[in-house]
Amino acid sequence: MKKTACIITIFMFMAITPGCAPVISEDIRRQVSAGLPFKDIFHSPQHHSGKMVIWGGVVIKAANQKRGTLLEVLHTSTDMQGRPIEVDRSEGRFLALYNGFLDVAVYAKGREVTIAGRIKGKQVSALGEIEYSYPLILIEEIHLWPIEGKAEYIPYPYLRPHYPWGWPHGFFH
Repeated sequence: MKKTACIITIFMFMAITPGCAPVISEDIRRQVSAGLPFKDIFHSPQHHSGKMVIWGGVVIKAANQKRGTLLEVLHTSTDMQGRPIEVDRSEGRFLALYNGFLDVAVYAKGREVTIAGRIKGKQVSALGEIEYSYPLILIEEIHLWPIEGKAEYIPYPYLRPHYPWGWPHGFFH
């Protein structure tokens, strides 16, 4: 009895563990400067230039430029996987530059992202009527999270009531 319970526990752990795996590669995660809070970098990004960070947040704006795709992101806390949480609380915004093309229709306003990259410094840009000093990171890895609550439709032709012979035998019996 104990042996069966142990085996079931092991299989359950193995089934659950991949679902909790971080979305950023282990190689990148090993390079992250631990114990470096976003607010410290936000106030003086030039002092942390070259350091690797993993930040999550919500896309505010995305624009394709000659130098790549620039994302403006509202920084949020993240869970164990790196998914943004507490999207109503933030310590600021940051800019993330991807060296290549990202479709801005996909990386649109409101989408959640987790980004790993190196701090480049700061970039001052207009935010409404003020000048805002953004930390700028160069993206090495990016993960776009699926929209929550959006069910994926998988067609299953055998359950159509207009099938030539109707519902499969025994479906409602």
